[in-house]
Amino acid sequence: MEKIASFTIDHIRLQPGVYVSRKDQVGGSAVTTFDLRMTSPNEEPVMNTAEVHTIEHLGATFLRNHSEYGNCTVYFGPMGCRTGFYLLLAGDFTSRQILPLIVEMFAFIRDFEGEVPGACAKDCGNYLDMNLGMAKYLAARYLKVLENIEGYPESRLEYPQ
Repeated sequence: MEKIASFTIDHIRLQPGVYVSRKDQVGGSAVTTFDLRMTSPNEEPVMNTAEVHTIEHLGATFLRNHSEYGNCTVYFGPMGCRTGFYLLLAGDFTSRQILPLIVEMFAFIRDFEGEVPGACAKDCGNYLDMNLGMAKYLAARYLKVLENIEGYPESRLEYPQ
């Protein structure tokens, strides 16, 4: 069996950033999958499920309510390895084009106060597994990468070759 594309990326050299994972054609329209890599794979600890779950609820809520990108948001959710998230947008986009959106979303998560949307038994199958404080910490940490992305020696917007 052939390896899928995401298993061909050099995860030893991969650093936190915003990457185009793939572009697909669905019914004649482009769908761009982004790899929002928050931690350095196999180098840093992975994120715990509670903060991943919280970021998922906040990020999905933010994206689906966004005035420009709400209608083209197909999916936002965690990677199984817990080192980041996938964002699928209807349309043909680059990492640089959506960087302002990702900065805006993680600033929203960092600054969020109150009850996490959907964090109740009626709305979520595992609503007790949430950690807003740690989600905010991780969002702030990732924002430092995003806001300084141009200052890194190698690209954090294109996968390492």
